[in-house]
Amino acid sequence: MVAQAAPKAGPQTPVPAEADGQVPRMDAAAASFAALTHKLDYLDPADIKRVREAYKFADEAHLGQFRASGEPYITHPIAVAGLCADWKLDAQAIMAALMHDVMEDTGATKVELIEKFGAPTAELVDGLTKLDKLQFSTREESQAESFRKMLLAMARDVRVVLIKLADRLHNMRTMDAMPPAKRSRIARETLDIYAPIAHRLGLNQVYRELQELCFQYQLPWRFAALSKAVQKARGHRRDIVDRIQQDVERAFREANLQVQIHGREKTLYSIYTKMREKHLSFAQVNDIFGFRIVVSTLQECYLALGVLHQLYKPMPGRFKDYIAIPKANGYQSLHTTLVSPLGTAVEFQIRTDAMHLVAEKGIAAHWLYKAAGSGNVTEAQRAGAVSLQSLLDIQDETRDAAEFLEHVKVDLFPDAVYVFTPKSKILALPRGATPVDFAYAIHSDIGDHTVAAKVNGEQVALRTELRSGDVVEIITAPVSRPNPAWLNFVRTGRARSKIRHYLKNMKQEESLELGEKLLHQAMRAEGLHLPGGDEASGDPHDVSLWQNLIRWSGNRTRRELLIDIGMGKKIATIVAKRLAKLMAEAGAKPDALTLSMNRYLSDDSTPSQAMVTIDGSEGATVQMATCCRPIPGDGIVGYLGRGEGLVVHTGECQVGKRLFQRDSERWIAVEWAEELQRPFETAVSVLVQNGKGVLAKVAQAVSEAEADITHIDMGHDPGHATMELKLLLSVHDRVHLADVLRTLKRAPLVLRAQRIKPQ
Repeated sequence: MVAQAAPKAGPQTPVPAEADGQVPRMDAAAASFAALTHKLDYLDPADIKRVREAYKFADEAHLGQFRASGEPYITHPIAVAGLCADWKLDAQAIMAALMHDVMEDTGATKVELIEKFGAPTAELVDGLTKLDKLQFSTREESQAESFRKMLLAMARDVRVVLIKLADRLHNMRTMDAMPPAKRSRIARETLDIYAPIAHRLGLNQVYRELQELCFQYQLPWRFAALSKAVQKARGHRRDIVDRIQQDVERAFREANLQVQIHGREKTLYSIYTKMREKHLSFAQVNDIFGFRIVVSTLQECYLALGVLHQLYKPMPGRFKDYIAIPKANGYQSLHTTLVSPLGTAVEFQIRTDAMHLVAEKGIAAHWLYKAAGSGNVTEAQRAGAVSLQSLLDIQDETRDAAEFLEHVKVDLFPDAVYVFTPKSKILALPRGATPVDFAYAIHSDIGDHTVAAKVNGEQVALRTELRSGDVVEIITAPVSRPNPAWLNFVRTGRARSKIRHYLKNMKQEESLELGEKLLHQAMRAEGLHLPGGDEASGDPHDVSLWQNLIRWSGNRTRRELLIDIGMGKKIATIVAKRLAKLMAEAGAKPDALTLSMNRYLSDDSTPSQAMVTIDGSEGATVQMATCCRPIPGDGIVGYLGRGEGLVVHTGECQVGKRLFQRDSERWIAVEWAEELQRPFETAVSVLVQNGKGVLAKVAQAVSEAEADITHIDMGHDPGHATMELKLLLSVHDRVHLADVLRTLKRAPLVLRAQRIKPQ
């Protein structure tokens, strides 16, 4: 809320009019409510009575509270309810608008609202209530959590966001009493979140006004200068606009077509945005004025287009048919830009009455239709009603407040590309979206299993940017999984949150498996077997041991403890010693055979934990250190980084040796498996003579040795006689690497080839 409630001074007795010459409070209140009642004529008398009761409740709750402007606080809820009444929202929504701050700013409770006004109205008010009573570390976190709560309420009832937008619009209209810094901050938040939501819901009047007010409060000097320039231009161009309107009216009369013609002017914010993005001066922005043509039927839209194109010449590439392909928020119109006889560009928007209602009111047109007695809800309106679904999906996947708000800002796009599925269904995606965004927009399972994509029948890279009109086909495979590299190019918040959610869960599962393996091995070093931990069917004695261990570790569950061990947040040997102590207290004794086998397997030069086998299938929990890039055949050791999982170094790596001296208890013995699941990367330095085709010769030599180049660094001295190439090669083992190096040394222009080792 922008308005700040003053501290309540307790119950106040109304002052008689004779005492101070002012109107009594009750008369003033009645007068303020009267401004709302004339807008409620679409409601039946019983509903108006309930609205009046909600007003009285809100008025009493806010008694003694004032806005920063000095007005009684109740004037704000009345204004918000008035905006909702303009959209013809139902009685419950009007009541919620009147009481939207009573839970936040007064002592009213949700239970009290349910008892007085029913559960649906109370749920609306609760959805609108911010979380200011909770303590957050930052304002951004508070903002994100408030917005998350509003989204949750929207999932049940979209009226929540309509009331919220009315609330924000009135606050923006009355922000003059706020300090400049606060005005700027609130304007930034409105421009980032609330204006795009209004656009997404098709509330174009609200969207334009919010943008204009944000511009006014964020950049007041530019707003004033541009306002003055437009006013001056309006006087200069009035004759041009009048002449164009006369020409258009005459053309439609001659065509016997009944139309409504409305002149319209671009908002200052849209002019400013165009000047900034296209680096134009004000004088170069020549389409400040435009016209809206409203007709009766769909067919007449296209007839009107023909009349206009015969009257003036259309500008190539400036025609858009949003009737055949509506915008994501349900907006439908024909847009065409024509060149007038005076050489000025003039935009025309052509639509029916029903399209005009949806264009201006968006999702609120649903209630306007009901108020008019029509039960028809067009497909375009439904598009507006479901347009927030992706935001709700993001909130399901993302629990971190700051990350959630980042995804939402990405997803509230004002511009879109329209692409087709192979079955000709249209999807709207943000500009710059890729086939991966498209896959997740269809279904998260398709996104998770994407392996390739075809655009217009041709296979393309997954990072390819889609264009309007593209037909996109996604190729999936059951074994495919999301790739972390996708996060570098996806554009939609939905795709980003789904990928992160999957990778986080996958890492936890892998960490759980590794943690269990490490704890098993550490327990064998103590001569004991790891007790079972299934609380549903396990031995009560084992369950009790685990509960004691979990309490000691500070974790909530056995699973959480094992994940922490796998990620290196807890050391398996320390946990095993504690568990061994608990088992000894319960009467368990080390098994001599297990103890002797474990001692036989270890030696003095390796850490005390038993071996972990590396075969390349471990996933994100086991990483090859980039300082030494170990490959099969190298002697290796493992370091359990704090929260990083297991990092594998070569035995001779100097970085690894320094880590061992500093933190020896985090080191465990690792070994290569006999059968490996994948190749491994290693770094190679190749010194070559500069010459034509040298890079091709090096690549050919690597290919002949059946290895792959995954990265190449050519340095920054191409003019020298020699050049050092640094390659990342994917090889099977040390024998394979030796074969690659021999092949490289035999290649023309290659002077030296060797493995890069850490200094």
